[in-house]
Amino acid sequence: MTQLRTHSCARAPWLLAALISASLTACSSFNSLPPAPQRADTSSSNSYQIGALDEISVVVWRNPDLSATVTVRPDGKISLPLVENLPAAGRQPEDLSRQIEAALGKYIRDPVVTVVVNRALGESSAQVRIVGEAAKPQAVAFRQNMTLLDVMIQVGGLTDFADGNSAVLVRGSENGKQYRVKIKDLLRRGDISANVDMKPGDILIIPQSWF
Repeated sequence: MTQLRTHSCARAPWLLAALISASLTACSSFNSLPPAPQRADTSSSNSYQIGALDEISVVVWRNPDLSATVTVRPDGKISLPLVENLPAAGRQPEDLSRQIEAALGKYIRDPVVTVVVNRALGESSAQVRIVGEAAKPQAVAFRQNMTLLDVMIQVGGLTDFADGNSAVLVRGSENGKQYRVKIKDLLRRGDISANVDMKPGDILIIPQSWF
């Protein structure tokens, strides 16, 4: 089931236009696009930020009754024993731990809280979205050192109808700049030079073959 979040389009005005434009470009002037850079600087994305629908475990030391495993709601908030409607999305786990400690400090003495992310999607701006002729189109959580090959393994490769060598990479961190990528060469011909680094906010559009 596709995990693409439709509300993210409203926060990134270029997103819908880029999807449409990239699809047209793939059909008409794919070769005019620059190839995707093989290396990408992701040094600014080292710290994970919790996103809506992430599953997190909140462990309160020596207080198991106050510990819980919860899913971050679509509005980005969580509710815990003694603490309701606490903003979680967009925060790093350690920051959320300190916030929960401050909230629980009204009820217990010197709480010590640890937040662990069990199932991660991350903030929508940090996801990598794969649409079109992937076996399982979806949005996946970006992780450090993620490459095109990692993404294609996660989505199950290409469909039989994919034009993998006409795929377009839309780079959100560069205001929707488009690059060409050759997924077929990478997956079916073993051309490792076609493997490129991914960045948070990337969109990979895989068109259908016309032949």
